[in-house]
Amino acid sequence: MVDHEVNEPSDADGFAHVPVLLHRAVDLLGPAITAVGDGGAGAYMIDATLGLGGHSEFFLGKYPGLHLIGLDRDTNALRIASERLAPFADRTTFVHTTYDGIEDALEQAGLPSTEAVHAILFDLGVSSMQLDEADRGFAYSIDAPLDMRMDQTVGLTAAEVLNTYSHGDLARILSTYGEERFAGKIASEVLRQREREPFTTSAALVELLYRTIPAATRRTGGHPAKRTFQALRIEVNAELDSLRAAVPAGLDALAVGGRVVFMSYQSLEDRVVKAELVPRSKSTSPEGLPVELPGMGPEFRILTRGAERASEQEIEENPRSAPVRLRAAERISRRRA
Repeated sequence: MVDHEVNEPSDADGFAHVPVLLHRAVDLLGPAITAVGDGGAGAYMIDATLGLGGHSEFFLGKYPGLHLIGLDRDTNALRIASERLAPFADRTTFVHTTYDGIEDALEQAGLPSTEAVHAILFDLGVSSMQLDEADRGFAYSIDAPLDMRMDQTVGLTAAEVLNTYSHGDLARILSTYGEERFAGKIASEVLRQREREPFTTSAALVELLYRTIPAATRRTGGHPAKRTFQALRIEVNAELDSLRAAVPAGLDALAVGGRVVFMSYQSLEDRVVKAELVPRSKSTSPEGLPVELPGMGPEFRILTRGAERASEQEIEENPRSAPVRLRAAERISRRRA
């Protein structure tokens, strides 16, 4: 049983932040950290989605020998997290990058890009800080500029997507990334409205969605803007493309005995994780052989039964954990040639 008698992560820069499934992450990643050395001496952990640093603060406090490499594309998040984790400055490396920049981050930390780290945490989706900052445009409940960029130094904003994409491209992202049944109808309304006045803030988009999505669906399908806002956020930040590159890079970075935890907040993310993780957890030896052929055994052992969900108590304490799907695995053999 893992000892949880460690101070809970503090708030940072005025943001109330409760890390999602924190103790479950410790239960899963802790054995790989302590196996390296007492108190995690000599162990390296990647927090691929640093955010406000709540998970990282807990791990650094619990394992006094652990060195943490924190990645985030949001410069404001990096600033806040670095201030929060200042007491551990000699054991932290912060890198401004998306989570598919793991290889470059390891290089900055002076480590090889393969089989060099012992624990990796991916807490995917939009961060608590980004949701809570009204002027970022992530929340459909607040009228704000339609930005939605996690890294506000690069890329198109959500407003630019709405104002410039063709009907076909808009319908495609709403259907694919938002799994929105009324994608074509919404795209048509967007094109009509932007001819009169370009989109600038979220209120205009939310009003359009209320008009466009049938009342019966609105009564039973949750907030009518949820799927569209999700789709725009994924498109603006190229989240799934980044994740498709990040998952294999993360798995390759793990040493034998190292462990990884993925926390996905919607089915699209979870499918990407599963598509990479499951095949690498199976033997590639031809069926029927009496022994495993050298180099053809599974690279990873799955530590969870399917995708775990948050308990009722966890959801009550932290409502943002409700949609989480958690998967974890341990490297059990070296990478195949």
